Amino acid sequence: MPAEPTLAAGARLALTTFTTLPVRAGRIDRTVAGTAMTLAPAVGALLGALLAGVLLLLAVAAPPLVAAGVTVGVAALLTRGLHLDGLADTVDALGSYRRGPAALEIMKKPDVGPFGVVALVVVLLVQAAALADLATRPGPAVLAAVVTATAAGRLGVTLACRRGVPAARPEGLGALVAGTVAPLTPVVGAIAVALVALAAVPGRPWQGPLAVVVALAVAVPLLAHVVRRLGGITGDVLGATVEVVTTLVYLGLVLSG
Repeated sequence: MPAEPTLAAGARLALTTFTTLPVRAGRIDRTVAGTAMTLAPAVGALLGALLAGVLLLLAVAAPPLVAAGVTVGVAALLTRGLHLDGLADTVDALGSYRRGPAALEIMKKPDVGPFGVVALVVVLLVQAAALADLATRPGPAVLAAVVTATAAGRLGVTLACRRGVPAARPEGLGALVAGTVAPLTPVVGAIAVALVALAAVPGRPWQGPLAVVVALAVAVPLLAHVVRRLGGITGDVLGATVEVVTTLVYLGLVLSG
């Protein structure tokens, strides 16, 4: 049987990595991994469209905050909660003030420490509050906003996997995907997400793209700090990046001035 084309295999790997969609695993190697990490924002956009639909449907029959809370729960369900788990593990490791293998050992522990708990609470609260505000906006703006935030979060993964960023361990997801993305790919992805963001804030087309740029600009030094502390990226770091960037974009979309 001929080998599966790289694009198809990459799309399959992206879907199985970032969602719970029932897609059968296929060919997996570093070339395919690079394609998957490049396609991550597109998977985020698909997920965002589903979540926007959930939010809009629930907002018809329930208060905005209830609709937002359920939408946050559905987002965790559709991603197995892996990104939230990665956020908690990464923050616990950074909060320990340990470096290298000692910090990585903390990330392997199944329990969640106080730093991780606080990070989860803050992120989930901010996301729910932002979605509650978005639920009161026109449908097209809600769709653009949720797609923007979820796509930008996965674009953070594309950014983290660019060439020059090492893996913290010789095995695991980080080792498979680290350094597999061409340097200009995140730039192209950012432009695409920013174009979608133009429709996210009615009357302020500049606010959506600005939220995306600021969130990614914050992610760059944060990733650099994590790499210095851990020695590279891991699957948990990628999950943490998704949640941090997504939350920052949501925050930027609901700020008013």
